[in-house]
Amino acid sequence: MTDTKFANTPWGEYPRPQFKRDSYFNLNGEWNLSVLKNDVLSPVGTITVPYPPESELSGIKRPLENDEQYVYTKTFSFEPDFIKNHIILHFGAVDQIAEVKINDLSVGEHIGGYLPFSFDITSLILEGENTITVTVTDKLDLELAYGKQRKKRGGMWYTPISGIWQTVWIESVCQKYVENISIKTNNNHVKFTVCGGEDTKTIIIGDDSYTFNGSEFEIDVKDAIMWSPENPHLYYFELISGHDHINSYFALRDIEIKKIGDKAFICLNGKPYFFNGLLDQGYYQDGIYTPRSADEYKKDIMLAKDLGFNMLRKHIKIEPDIFYYYCDKYGMIVFQDMVNSGKYNFFIDTALPTIGLKKGITHRASKYRREHFEQSSKETIALLQNHPCVCYYTIFNEGWGQYDADRIYTVLKTLDPSRVWDATSGWFTEKLSDVKSEHVYFKKLKLKSDGSRPLVLSEFGGYSYKIMEHAFNQNKTYGYRFFDDKEKFLEAIKSLYLDEVIPNIKNGLCATVLTQISDVENETNGLITYDREVVKVDADTMQNLSNLVNQAFMDQFE
Repeated sequence: MTDTKFANTPWGEYPRPQFKRDSYFNLNGEWNLSVLKNDVLSPVGTITVPYPPESELSGIKRPLENDEQYVYTKTFSFEPDFIKNHIILHFGAVDQIAEVKINDLSVGEHIGGYLPFSFDITSLILEGENTITVTVTDKLDLELAYGKQRKKRGGMWYTPISGIWQTVWIESVCQKYVENISIKTNNNHVKFTVCGGEDTKTIIIGDDSYTFNGSEFEIDVKDAIMWSPENPHLYYFELISGHDHINSYFALRDIEIKKIGDKAFICLNGKPYFFNGLLDQGYYQDGIYTPRSADEYKKDIMLAKDLGFNMLRKHIKIEPDIFYYYCDKYGMIVFQDMVNSGKYNFFIDTALPTIGLKKGITHRASKYRREHFEQSSKETIALLQNHPCVCYYTIFNEGWGQYDADRIYTVLKTLDPSRVWDATSGWFTEKLSDVKSEHVYFKKLKLKSDGSRPLVLSEFGGYSYKIMEHAFNQNKTYGYRFFDDKEKFLEAIKSLYLDEVIPNIKNGLCATVLTQISDVENETNGLITYDREVVKVDADTMQNLSNLVNQAFMDQFE
């Protein structure tokens, strides 16, 4: 997928595979980085974008202090035939606040570290060289989304990042260009909603061409092939709107909840399906938030499939679009978390639920935090709405920053009723949620369906096997049960599935999320090491466990 012109550029791939034009200019690679403190600008050196400054891959490996700002600068120029009517500057993500200038003139500001944003910079571009400046403020403001970052990292909290951590790129578009495409499917029915562009548009799917006027077009796909992890079929298409040409794809995939007998189940394409998943936090030893290349996502996805898993719970982090594309393409369901904000309280959010108090607790949220959390959640839905792999959303995890869960569930569910919504993953349940969502780490699994909602074990396991020569921290180790031998570790995981997961399937269990796919810093409870060099489990054994789980699940419907 790498554009040949940017083959030697870090993250040279076209960053938006589901909305691809032939106009593409990648700004990754070497930028100048300085620190702004007390109105004094001090050079730090050359940084490699899009790796965060705290990472090894950035070439900087330097934390940002609260009284500092990072200032990125880069010069660039275009070939004359690149420029059309509008020049759009895109950022995949910048943590937490970005102020952008072109040739020392302000373009705009973006607040929030996990979502893409863009600016029309047409009027500011000069012939010849241009300079882009990005000033970053990141005080790890807990009023904004921050995920698992903490200044004092350790345990389940990790090294914070700042600044540019996803691709920076430019495209040039015609006068009337398409701004976005919304694709909604139901069985073999597809509805396209196109924002912007010329009034007359054409969609080409394979050998079939459809011309329509306006913004909406609907078709029924003949001989429909439904998307699933076992058969991740994608329908590629081209949208033509005047001089604007966009390549994209869609898939036919239905997710719904059905009552079968005295229990409820999540059904994929009309049939009950067991979602056998891994927690995926999206951290990498050399790049922290940003892996060395997009291919690292593919490797994680394919490894999970090789180990018998069909789902990843993307845990309180939103990835670049290419991650979701690979999940679409290779067949990996995603349970997507919204990114938390608000202060974490160990006593309230962890200690009380551990001893059994799992209801009736909520947090207060300022107007500022409410506005940003709810707006970013809506933007997340819009960003991921066309990806068939995304089947399930989690709003609040273990009470972190939780407030008004029922109200927010209602708002977000209304925006996207086509996915399953887990309002309160783990505990502090209120009245509204599509699933009964449990976290169990420190006791035997004894789960029970409430009869009206699917039973989801959205976190469990957390068994630690630390391989010292591949450990991030030689002295500190974090996990929930500890093993010093590969065979004992594997036997414990086998026992967990055979003696606990499978017996609970008859109680309505239809989805599990094992903690976790990889080690993260001090936390050594992954199935692979943090450096991705050692797989701690045997693929045949894990595949066999998966087969046994699926068989036990399907047996109840015979």
